[in-house]
Amino acid sequence: MTEYKTCNKCSYDILDSEGEVMEHECLIDKRLHEINTFQCVDNELYLRGKDEYGEDFQICFDAFNFLEWIDKEQIEYIKQKVIEYVENK
Repeated sequence: MTEYKTCNKCSYDILDSEGEVMEHECLIDKRLHEINTFQCVDNELYLRGKDEYGEDFQICFDAFNFLEWIDKEQIEYIKQKVIEYVENK
Protein backbone atom coordinates (compact mmCIF):
# COMPACT_ATOMS: atom_id res chain seq x y z
CA MET A 1 0.00 0.00 0.00
CA THR A 2 1.30 3.45 -0.97
CA GLU A 3 1.95 5.93 1.81
CA TYR A 4 -0.36 8.97 1.67
CA LYS A 5 1.57 12.11 0.69
CA THR A 6 0.62 15.71 -0.02
CA CYS A 7 2.38 18.77 -1.38
CA ASN A 8 3.93 20.79 1.44
CA LYS A 9 2.63 24.06 -0.05
CA CYS A 10 -0.94 23.40 -1.20
CA SER A 11 -2.06 19.93 -0.04
CA TYR A 12 -2.21 18.58 -3.62
CA ASP A 13 -2.38 14.82 -3.18
CA ILE A 14 -2.29 13.06 -6.55
CA LEU A 15 0.68 10.71 -6.70
CA ASP A 16 2.65 9.56 -9.74
CA SER A 17 3.49 5.93 -10.59
CA GLU A 18 6.50 6.13 -8.25
CA GLY A 19 4.36 7.15 -5.29
CA GLU A 20 5.56 10.76 -5.26
CA VAL A 21 3.38 13.86 -5.43
CA MET A 22 2.89 14.67 -9.11
CA GLU A 23 4.41 17.83 -10.52
CA HIS A 24 1.82 20.61 -10.43
CA GLU A 25 1.34 24.33 -9.97
CA CYS A 26 0.22 25.11 -6.45
CA LEU A 27 -3.04 26.99 -6.00
CA ILE A 28 -2.94 30.33 -4.25
CA ASP A 29 -5.01 29.95 -1.12
CA LYS A 30 -5.74 33.40 0.36
CA ARG A 31 -8.56 34.87 2.40
CA LEU A 32 -9.79 38.40 1.78
CA HIS A 33 -10.56 38.88 5.46
CA GLU A 34 -11.64 42.52 5.39
CA ILE A 35 -12.96 44.30 2.30
CA ASN A 36 -12.40 48.06 2.32
CA THR A 37 -12.44 49.00 -1.37
CA PHE A 38 -14.71 48.09 -4.29
CA GLN A 39 -14.11 49.37 -7.81
CA CYS A 40 -15.26 48.49 -11.33
CA VAL A 41 -13.32 50.01 -14.25
CA ASP A 42 -12.91 48.86 -17.87
CA ASN A 43 -14.73 45.55 -17.25
CA GLU A 44 -12.47 44.77 -14.27
CA LEU A 45 -14.00 44.33 -10.83
CA TYR A 46 -11.63 44.96 -7.91
CA LEU A 47 -12.05 43.98 -4.28
CA ARG A 48 -9.32 45.29 -2.02
CA GLY A 49 -8.66 44.96 1.68
CA LYS A 50 -6.64 42.93 4.16
CA ASP A 51 -5.76 39.25 4.03
CA GLU A 52 -5.84 36.77 6.90
CA TYR A 53 -2.50 38.19 8.13
CA GLY A 54 -3.54 41.86 8.05
CA GLU A 55 -1.54 42.54 4.87
CA ASP A 56 -2.93 44.52 1.92
CA PHE A 57 -4.54 42.24 -0.64
CA GLN A 58 -6.40 42.84 -3.91
CA ILE A 59 -8.24 40.54 -6.27
CA CYS A 60 -9.40 41.44 -9.77
CA PHE A 61 -12.25 39.72 -11.62
CA ASP A 62 -13.48 40.02 -15.18
CA ALA A 63 -16.68 41.94 -14.39
CA PHE A 64 -18.76 40.31 -17.12
CA ASN A 65 -17.68 36.82 -16.04
CA PHE A 66 -18.37 37.70 -12.40
CA LEU A 67 -21.94 38.71 -13.27
CA GLU A 68 -22.43 35.48 -15.21
CA TRP A 69 -21.53 33.48 -12.10
CA ILE A 70 -22.88 35.61 -9.27
CA ASP A 71 -26.54 36.35 -9.77
CA LYS A 72 -29.61 36.62 -7.51
CA GLU A 73 -29.64 32.88 -6.86
CA GLN A 74 -26.02 32.86 -5.63
CA ILE A 75 -26.58 36.01 -3.53
CA GLU A 76 -29.57 34.35 -1.82
CA TYR A 77 -27.49 31.23 -1.21
CA ILE A 78 -24.69 33.32 0.35
CA LYS A 79 -27.23 35.11 2.57
CA GLN A 80 -28.67 31.75 3.67
CA LYS A 81 -25.22 30.41 4.56
CA VAL A 82 -24.31 33.56 6.51
CA ILE A 83 -27.57 33.36 8.48
CA GLU A 84 -26.86 29.69 9.30
CA TYR A 85 -23.35 30.59 10.39
CA VAL A 86 -24.52 33.44 12.65
CA GLU A 87 -27.31 31.36 14.18
CA ASN A 88 -24.95 28.47 14.97
CA LYS A 89 -22.12 30.58 16.32
